[in-house]
Amino acid sequence: MVTRTTADAKGEVVVLLIGMRINRFWAVHVWLPVMLAMFRMLRELEKDPARGLRSRVMLTASPRTYYVVQYWESKEKLYAYATAPDAFHHTAWARLNRKERTGKLRGQVGIWHEAYVVPEGSYEAIYGDMPAFGLAAAHGQIPLERRGRYAKDRFSYRSRQDSVAEKTG
Repeated sequence: MVTRTTADAKGEVVVLLIGMRINRFWAVHVWLPVMLAMFRMLRELEKDPARGLRSRVMLTASPRTYYVVQYWESKEKLYAYATAPDAFHHTAWARLNRKERTGKLRGQVGIWHEAYVVPEGSYEAIYGDMPAFGLAAAHGQIPLERRGRYAKDRFSYRSRQDSVAEKTG
């Protein structure tokens, strides 16, 4: 039996893509600390859910490029973590900046991130025979029928519909 589900996201969704590209494989002493720092930050965030990371998916785009798709409670919590003096991100970013200023990173490893705040009505998801993954892991998973069989129906879904239905039902 095929089961189709969708993400139970309501309101805006905050997504951060963050990663690295190994520009020179033999510069392990440069890119490995960058990769290990990412793992350490993820562990820190998993131990402290109040910081706002809801879920994450680690991916690779090639043997050179690794990244994490992160789903956050809000852009405010994402910014708060990025700037928190007590967070490992602060330490890792300071180290990276020092190495870059001295030219030790140049050409060895690339780093990047993209952040998106996606308003309700601008995202939709479908999962066939999948455990909670991606957006569904971050916000919960519900039967597809609750949001609509077609993408256009899921795009038109508004969480206010749920609250109105609960009050009248």
